[in-house]
Amino acid sequence: MIQLQTIRFAPYAVATQIFLRALAIIYFIAFVSLWTQVDGLVGSQGILPAGDFLSEVAARFGASRFYNLPTLCWLSSSDGFLHALCAGGALLATIAAAAPLSALLWLLLWILYLSLYGVGQVFLGFQWDILLLEAGFLAIFLAPMTALPAANRVHCPTRLAIWLFWWLLFRLMFASGTVKLTWGDPAWQLPAPEALSFHYETQCIPPWTAWYLHNLPPWLHVSSAWIMYFIEIAASACIFLPRRIRLAAGLLQALLQLVIIASGNYGFFNYLTLVLCIPLLDDAFWPGRFFRKWNPAGEAAPQPPKRARPWPLWAQIPIASGLFLLSAVIFLDGIRPGGFPWLAPIREAVYQVQRFSLVSSYGLFRVMTKTRPEIIIEGSSDGKEWKAYEFKYKPGDAARRPVFVAPHQPRLDWQMWFAALGGARQNRWFFALCLRLLEGSKPVLDLLDSNPFPDQPPRYLRARRFDYRFTTFEERRQTGNWWKVTPLDTYVRPIRLEDFGRR
Repeated sequence: MIQLQTIRFAPYAVATQIFLRALAIIYFIAFVSLWTQVDGLVGSQGILPAGDFLSEVAARFGASRFYNLPTLCWLSSSDGFLHALCAGGALLATIAAAAPLSALLWLLLWILYLSLYGVGQVFLGFQWDILLLEAGFLAIFLAPMTALPAANRVHCPTRLAIWLFWWLLFRLMFASGTVKLTWGDPAWQLPAPEALSFHYETQCIPPWTAWYLHNLPPWLHVSSAWIMYFIEIAASACIFLPRRIRLAAGLLQALLQLVIIASGNYGFFNYLTLVLCIPLLDDAFWPGRFFRKWNPAGEAAPQPPKRARPWPLWAQIPIASGLFLLSAVIFLDGIRPGGFPWLAPIREAVYQVQRFSLVSSYGLFRVMTKTRPEIIIEGSSDGKEWKAYEFKYKPGDAARRPVFVAPHQPRLDWQMWFAALGGARQNRWFFALCLRLLEGSKPVLDLLDSNPFPDQPPRYLRARRFDYRFTTFEERRQTGNWWKVTPLDTYVRPIRLEDFGRR
């Protein structure tokens, strides 16, 4: 067992080693997932080319463009450079997973992902991208002040560094619970929240398990919502309480994330949230010989391990104080519509740092989507016979079984879900997608499951919207379909290259 004096001296030495390694794995997943899509999303032949976007930013901000859009892509926006950023991030994340004790290593990881985030536009604006950047920035100060990566040194982080991660997890989970109550959606209101009756069916990319959960009795959905509220609000508030209560709160948070992972596809978000629970578990939670090399108990050995040098408190306190103040402002503003007027003097400072994603507002599913419109894109060579483009993961063919895809996030499939909730004019990127399909852009077509026009691009393209609903047990038994599909309206009328000024 780990000695009592060890617990007093370095209660989070083991947790820090495990946490940083796990966070490095999340970074690796994020970089590789984006790497497989970056050409089609923001490459030179992609939907929203990074080079065009940077030109627009430069024209708008001039010399201050570097501050308003912090990204290494100002050096180059070529496809090769985008690949280098993804590959470099994946390589550094691999090193960090093996030898995480280096502040410089975590700084480089943060800079690389911030650079991709900056040019990702609508495809990298998700809360988990922002959460990874905020957690990654805090990891710089959790790791010791060393340049070269180290693995088995003993690192005793300050309580302040650990506390910042507690504060981040609290803000994330508590806000996710309270916004459901404060933003006024009747589906979330107590005493009988019915939101989960819609959730499994209307989430972005539901897996096959969501079909079964959707068809459960309504009382189970109401009970599940109550349990969710308890974990997100009450258990989150226990993060700062004494050890046993804090451990129980952390385990409940982890259990909720595992349930969400089993019922949805939210990229690396829930895996990252699981990782954020690790700093709640002190070294007494990790007994065993394997972990002792990361704990000062190993000093009893003939050759005690070397200690890593933590950041001094004189450097941590100003940084932590500033981050806490700014994050508290954005946290309070986020849990209440309209925010708090008395926080107005600090909001400008929050706005200035938000471009670096140092702090952010969280809170998912403020308003529950109760229907599921889906956009089906069709092409035609003659304007009479139309063939549909099938996406890899989002619903299309009613008989196709929903799949698990997380922790990978197919970002185009996700944006198609958002686009269907509004009109085409509110989603200008959709016309850019149509243009690339009419041009036959290979990087964009690689984002799709099939190309119905393998020989040459279609002359016409249109988009129609359909209502998708899960079938019942009886309907599926009769038809074999997972979805019941009903036509809604035309999303984009038939268009040609000439409509874009192209020939």
